[in-house]
Amino acid sequence: MTIYFYHIDHPYGCFSNFSRHGFNLGGIYWPTAEHYYQSQKFINTGHAYLSQKIQLAPTPGEAAQIGRDPRHPLRPDWEQVKLEVMYAAIKAKFQAHADIQGVLLGTGDEYLVENSPVDSFWGCGANGQGLNHLGRLLMQLRQELRQENSP
Repeated sequence: MTIYFYHIDHPYGCFSNFSRHGFNLGGIYWPTAEHYYQSQKFINTGHAYLSQKIQLAPTPGEAAQIGRDPRHPLRPDWEQVKLEVMYAAIKAKFQAHADIQGVLLGTGDEYLVENSPVDSFWGCGANGQGLNHLGRLLMQLRQELRQENSP
């Protein structure tokens, strides 16, 4: 059975980057994985101040809006590091919260899909044929957590 997630108030909503499960990473507190991910787009750019603005954004939606603003140039290596950045965010998030780590581990070997109708990179997209990188990273993390928790 495939497990679909997207909205934070639905089952498995804790898998969403918008879920309010904050964590510390790089010596900074991040309210959501979305805050962390969007902020990392501007490291080593002339717009590094945007990282702090994103970190302080009151909602993950506002953090995403700032991070997606095409007027701000992204760090030159963004396409090469964005999967690694996302993995660091979700790993820190699930390590900081035993309850949602339990939810993730409780999915067994089920296939996880971010059921985003608008994102075919991180999710399945409108046609269901997207790359589903967030779901894939969560399954990778689930396997890593299993190995860490095994005797």
